[in-house]
Amino acid sequence: MDNPKPTQKPAHLLNDLESIRQLLGDEQVEPPLLIDSLDPNSIPLLSDVVNAPHQAPIDQANLPTSVPPAVQALRETVAQSISRDSEVNRLDNELRAAAQLILQDVIDDFVPQIEAELKQRLQARLARLLPPRR
Repeated sequence: MDNPKPTQKPAHLLNDLESIRQLLGDEQVEPPLLIDSLDPNSIPLLSDVVNAPHQAPIDQANLPTSVPPAVQALRETVAQSISRDSEVNRLDNELRAAAQLILQDVIDDFVPQIEAELKQRLQARLARLLPPRR
């Protein structure tokens, strides 16, 4: 059967923690309280920690003139996509304009018939509403 390990006594654990604290050299027994004041000058700033060299603006003249084939292929694909999109937009605009012209032609064809029908109905309505002239 399994023999459980004998549990260590709390005093032995406290001795271990005390020896670790002494090894770390922490002489302060109590942790700092939240009400303790902190010197703002003791907090390092990011600029103190990171000293990045000042980067000059990109000079177009210093850029390499040769373009890798993958970048060139990507540029061509984007250009083709843009030209396809512009072609689709142009065709869409032409179709819409043609549809408007067809609709206007249909309206122009039926306006005289609609006008005649409206005049006829209006005359019939007026005849019912107003008495005939003597």
